[in-house]
Amino acid sequence: MVQTFYRLAIGVMVTGLIFSSSAFAQERTLTLDEAIKLGVQNSKVLKLSQSKIDQAVSQYNQAKDKALPTGNASLAYNRAEIPANRLAFGPSSIDLPKSANAYLGIVSLNEAIFAGGKYKYARQSTDLLTKVSRLDADKDRDEITYDVISSFYNLYKVLQSKKVVEQNLSSIDQQIHQSQRFFEQGLVTKNDVLRFQLQHANVELNQIDLESNRKIINYSLDILLGLPETTQINIDQIRETDHQVGALSSYIDTAMMNRQEVQQLVLQSKVAQTNIKSIQANQLPTLSASAGGYYVDVNANPLPKSGNYITPLTVGLTFGWNFSSLWTNKNKIAEAKIQRDQVTINQGITADNIHNDVNRSYENYMVALNKIKLLQTSIDQAGENNKILESKYKSNIASATDRADAETLLYQAQINLELAKADAGLAYYTLLKSTGKLNK
Repeated sequence: MVQTFYRLAIGVMVTGLIFSSSAFAQERTLTLDEAIKLGVQNSKVLKLSQSKIDQAVSQYNQAKDKALPTGNASLAYNRAEIPANRLAFGPSSIDLPKSANAYLGIVSLNEAIFAGGKYKYARQSTDLLTKVSRLDADKDRDEITYDVISSFYNLYKVLQSKKVVEQNLSSIDQQIHQSQRFFEQGLVTKNDVLRFQLQHANVELNQIDLESNRKIINYSLDILLGLPETTQINIDQIRETDHQVGALSSYIDTAMMNRQEVQQLVLQSKVAQTNIKSIQANQLPTLSASAGGYYVDVNANPLPKSGNYITPLTVGLTFGWNFSSLWTNKNKIAEAKIQRDQVTINQGITADNIHNDVNRSYENYMVALNKIKLLQTSIDQAGENNKILESKYKSNIASATDRADAETLLYQAQINLELAKADAGLAYYTLLKSTGKLNK
């Protein structure tokens, strides 16, 4: 009775553990579009990119603020003790008080009328740099999107391979059952049965490796999408890989118009040119206007009292010219021009790299499509060969080794085809990324 109770208790505990573990493990079926959306929404990299854009916008606003008038206000109090307070001028003298109080208040407003265009160039430069930051964010978005697509396809490859393995195991189980029946009838040897059992064990080892890879990819994808780390991702569908392929030149032209690197270098070239103008502006004179108001009170009480204070008001123009910049600025201008030339050289290097990138992605996609065609033919041939040897084996014409080898060839061809389809899909998105059209 006690033993029965313990068995029931253990059974309840085991059942509870099973249900609790299944409760923690979640399953979620995703399409590629849903995965991309999650990846973009939850990306910490993109949040950092947005922070950099906000910083660039703030710097632009600060540059605009520099053109605003500057104002200042102050109130000072001074007390003077005058121990020696008598001044003698021959027969006459002046007696000063033993102490004196003074309040001095100043309010001033200054506005630059002309500063050589430096404020304008500062605004232009920071505006261009803000646009560069936005392109950086677009580039990061493309990278995140591509990482999601790559992980998604890698998971798809593993899941498809697992399906083929499970189908193959089911087929081998049938072969083992059939070979054991033949062995009992004396039609085959024990070695024939062992051959199929060995094949079954090898496929199971492959299944173990695939499951391990699935867990690793699934975990990484959970992190990338911002999902709980215990979420098991299932793939709802995958896009067709057979897309219309144009000429290589059209993809290169598209890349040169859309790649963020090209657009960034165009902006950086404008920044370099603006920097030259800003440095040249240091050689020009400046003109500013100012207005000021003063409050001078010699009374101990700081509050105005008639007859104890004066309030002079001033309005003025200031013309200034640091003409030494005519000979001290030339090396700064020379350096700025070198930086502009470096941007031009970098544009050429980037163009070459983009050409190579697009060409490599294009060729990889074409190879992937050709592999699918060849592997489809290979599957047809392997399938026909498998049927023939299956018939011969049943008729005791072919050996178990020939039968197992034919099935292995078909099984491998099926896996290779699924992998090739996934590789072609990923190659297509790689081509899109190389042209700058991944998110467009």
